[in-house]
Amino acid sequence: MEGTKLKITPEFLIDMIVRRRWIIMVPLSLAMVVGIYLAVVLPKIYEAKTTILVESQRVPQNYVQSIVTEDTAQRISTISQQIMSRTNLEKIIKDFGLFGGPQYANMFVEDKVESLRKRISVDVTTARRETEAFTITFKGTNPEEVMRVANGLATYFIDENLKTRESQAIGTSSFLEAELETMRGRLEQVEEQIKDYRKNNMGELPEQLDSNLGILQRLQEGLNSRQQNLRDARARLGELRARATSREPSVVVIGGDQQPREGAASLEDLMDQLEALQARYTEKHPDIQRLKRQIADLEARGDGAGGTGTSQRIPAELRQQIAETNLEIKLAETEIEELRHQIDSYQARIENIPKREQELLSLRRDYENIQATYQSLLNRKLEADIAVNMERKQKGEQFRILDPARVPQRPVEPDFRKLFLMILAAGLGIGGGIAFLMEFLKPAHRWPDELEEQYEMPVLAMIPQLMSPKEILLKKVNMVASVAYSVVIAGLIGIYGFMSLRGPEIVVKVFKGLMGS
Repeated sequence: MEGTKLKITPEFLIDMIVRRRWIIMVPLSLAMVVGIYLAVVLPKIYEAKTTILVESQRVPQNYVQSIVTEDTAQRISTISQQIMSRTNLEKIIKDFGLFGGPQYANMFVEDKVESLRKRISVDVTTARRETEAFTITFKGTNPEEVMRVANGLATYFIDENLKTRESQAIGTSSFLEAELETMRGRLEQVEEQIKDYRKNNMGELPEQLDSNLGILQRLQEGLNSRQQNLRDARARLGELRARATSREPSVVVIGGDQQPREGAASLEDLMDQLEALQARYTEKHPDIQRLKRQIADLEARGDGAGGTGTSQRIPAELRQQIAETNLEIKLAETEIEELRHQIDSYQARIENIPKREQELLSLRRDYENIQATYQSLLNRKLEADIAVNMERKQKGEQFRILDPARVPQRPVEPDFRKLFLMILAAGLGIGGGIAFLMEFLKPAHRWPDELEEQYEMPVLAMIPQLMSPKEILLKKVNMVASVAYSVVIAGLIGIYGFMSLRGPEIVVKVFKGLMGS
């Protein structure tokens, strides 16, 4: 038999299966039993899903602009992190009574939180680059509990989204309110600066240029008029004094014991003559210089004021006219001095107007910039208040439950279909492998062709195996047992396949029903 090579043909496989049927059927049956046992005793994980739809803002954005600009996917991620926090997960464990069995009595809180966190997942569905919906999935061993927790998580998401949006809107409104208050203070400060500047520089403001020029022109005209009146008054005074001195020769008494000299003038007459000449000529005129020397002479000699002359004999009416003219001259000189002072003041104002205009322009520019910023903040604040009301009335973007979670009927873990295929492949693989190994270790010739091919000699005749009646009986019994065992294996495969497709709970219920009946 040495040198015999196995030729794997369909006939070879069929013959091997028939002859080694027990080696194949026993591992297969054991594998089915193990598979059914695992399907019954393995912990089953159920999954419940809740689909939440992201609804767009109900009020058109052309009318109300939302101030919550965060991307929906980013907001969902943020809310997921908040819900996955330890504090919130502990609240979920407490609210839904999770991990309440005796097997969890010695389990640490951290382990419970971590286990719950691993059983929650959020999947976002996007279309056209926008988030349209997302799914919340929760896994657990209790179908009713899984359904309740999944719906509870959806409620948490919806409530947290409303709180987040309203909080962001209120935060934005509060920030704008604070900035608006600050800008209002700055605006009032600049307004006060402009007010104080206009008050402190009244008369030198740009808008007062025309009025200042008009006043300056009137003052100049008034000055010219007063100067003309002064010249006229002085000329009139000179005429009056000339009339007074031309009536008789003047007599001047120098000293108490001297007699008056004819042809001399008194000190008062000389002063009147000097004033008359000063009205007509400048200080460098020879007659004015001469009169000043004569007056200084009389004053140096003594009692010039005590002399008497023709002035004492001037008629009262002429003296009154001279006195009135002197008073008029003094008033005109005073008015001229005041007018010149006012003219200097208005000229200084007009000269300072360009400087004040630049300074005032700078203040107004700051005021306009701050006012524009203030108005912009005010508009945004009003829009933010409207957006806050929209969020409070739940007219903005919202999360709405599209498909609530239901009680799961089939576990998702373990995957019984995959497990069935694996168990079936393992049973057939083990049995077939052993049978093939035995064929390889103990090769034999089963067909005449094999002998002719190996020894290159023709087979002349075949002698059938001679069996005793006992052996024939045993062979028949073996055949019947093989058929019966094959039926059992087929039943086990059917039961296991049905459990894999419909779930082991149905088979268990049916079995319990049969046992009860």
